[in-house]
Amino acid sequence: MLFAPTIAGSLPKPGWLAETEKLWPKWKLEGAELDQAKRDAALIWIKLQEEAGIATVSDGEQFRTHFVHGFLETVEGIDWNLKTKMGIRNNRYVVDVPTVTAPPKRSRPVHRDEAAFCRSHTKNGLKFTLPGPMTICDTLADGHYGRRADMAMAFAEILNEEALELEAAGCDVIQFDEPAFNVFMDDVKEWGIATLERAARGLKCKTAVHICYGYGIEANIEWKKTLGEEWRQYEEIFPALNASKIEQVSLECANSHVPISLIEYLSDKEILVGAIDVASTEVETPEQVAAVIESALGHADAERIQPCTNCGLAPLSRAVAEGKLRALGAGAELARKRFG
Repeated sequence: MLFAPTIAGSLPKPGWLAETEKLWPKWKLEGAELDQAKRDAALIWIKLQEEAGIATVSDGEQFRTHFVHGFLETVEGIDWNLKTKMGIRNNRYVVDVPTVTAPPKRSRPVHRDEAAFCRSHTKNGLKFTLPGPMTICDTLADGHYGRRADMAMAFAEILNEEALELEAAGCDVIQFDEPAFNVFMDDVKEWGIATLERAARGLKCKTAVHICYGYGIEANIEWKKTLGEEWRQYEEIFPALNASKIEQVSLECANSHVPISLIEYLSDKEILVGAIDVASTEVETPEQVAAVIESALGHADAERIQPCTNCGLAPLSRAVAEGKLRALGAGAELARKRFG
């Protein structure tokens, strides 16, 4: 399918599952009831994505509270009670984070059964998202390694174990979320891409990396105001990413100051063009989505363009998220009629 729509990852938690419109929501249930409610929520969002025309769907990250910590909470080597105050995304905001005290090790498969559940309930393409190694290291304190690159490679190894199991469970795309790539550009080139490739080693399914300017939360919105008239962070890392083994790159475009021409640096990649603004509660029109696709067509072949959301929709209301999904699907269909 030309302009096959997909999403970056997260979708809002239903009110009966967790707190709403929060990035770190607390579960409202426990034990077996919670497990069943997570499956119910994932099933609802799968069906809503299908109805909206989303070609490659995801679980909406309904099985975890946060895109990073939700994967890490069963990983050994992390002391969740030893909190360290740390600046996240180059001190954009400061929080108390858990501390790595030993080499990380999976105590069990984290999302394998959840991916298999989703696979059994959709005939569409299925994407599963994982936090990237650099972003994990920007969300945990290092009490063991002393060098961030070494800690990232250790996490890349367990991410690879997880990714291979997700592929075996039927996932068509494994996406690694690396918002830290837009902050530590020198580290991306020095060791970030190497750890990303280690996380994706041996995968035969599509591999993707998602790099955005963050969720639509106040800290990110305020940071964006400091970036000037043009946001050119992608310019520093896209040439190196284009030379990597990762097949897809997901980026932010809608209502941003990113020059769309920067996708020319990704001449060998499939490009997930962000056509839905996650920092606004205004629901886009199909015309607006098609316009983003049209602008991308000036710099990349149509066959490589997939319209996507800028980032996750988790902090938004369910009604707004549903509307944005429908706009994404309808906008892609409109673009197919016009440019297919």
